[in-house]
Amino acid sequence: MGFSLSPLAEQDGFRLEAFDTIGSTNAVALERAQAGDPGKLWIVSKQQESGRGRRGRAWATSHGNLAASLLLTGNFELKTAATLGFVAGLSLADALDAVCPAAAFKVGIDGAGNRGSGKSVLRVELKWPNDLLADGAKLAGILLESTQLPNNRLAIVVGIGVNVVVYPDDVPYPATSLMKLGANCDAETLFLALSDAWEENSRIWSEGRGLAEIRKRWLARAAGVGSEVAVRVDGAVLRGIFETIDEDCRFVIRDNEGERVRIAAGDVHFGAVASASAE
Repeated sequence: MGFSLSPLAEQDGFRLEAFDTIGSTNAVALERAQAGDPGKLWIVSKQQESGRGRRGRAWATSHGNLAASLLLTGNFELKTAATLGFVAGLSLADALDAVCPAAAFKVGIDGAGNRGSGKSVLRVELKWPNDLLADGAKLAGILLESTQLPNNRLAIVVGIGVNVVVYPDDVPYPATSLMKLGANCDAETLFLALSDAWEENSRIWSEGRGLAEIRKRWLARAAGVGSEVAVRVDGAVLRGIFETIDEDCRFVIRDNEGERVRIAAGDVHFGAVASASAE
């Protein structure tokens, strides 16, 4: 089975370029934008050799995993376009619900971190600002990049990387893959569902007009609400309790002095990991 778009995505004018191996799906999407592509273009691959994550970190995608980037163009403001990361997270979570329902996972992790051999209810959660967790371990990451186009138009690339069969073991946080969790799902099947789920969530978003509903849906799947958190911001570490995300999708904590702090960008660590990883 090769990569394909859902019928709904095709009807809405989305296009697809699929590769067996690629340097970076985001880089190719940005190249297409600079060459005049009108957008609504998905670039996908099962292997990415020179991908990148937030803050320029390397993000390799081993063969069989999913690397997908969506190019969009328009007159929207950068601040509004930045909230597409939340649309992407919701869309990926919905896609996983569709093709990897809880009953498909043969190995679970209970609340104490113990593995069981029976079927389980998998916890798929969204971690601010750009990760998707499965039972507390990183399953996927999202990266938004942009470039200015003529006539005050903006190109936004929404990059999504999912550990389908392989996950990195040289990272300072727990990671996992669909295969490790026992799910029988390949990159092609997941992308088909993702292209469909994007349609629903992007229509709700409606170029930012529906952000309140996106925020509500995102919070319903958010990881760590009410938990201890440490956030690294420009070399400093802020600690407190994660309360919510605000109307602009900023991370809101109540610090140790009882003050509410809004954070626009930073690296988030929850619970016990907060002490070890944030310093």
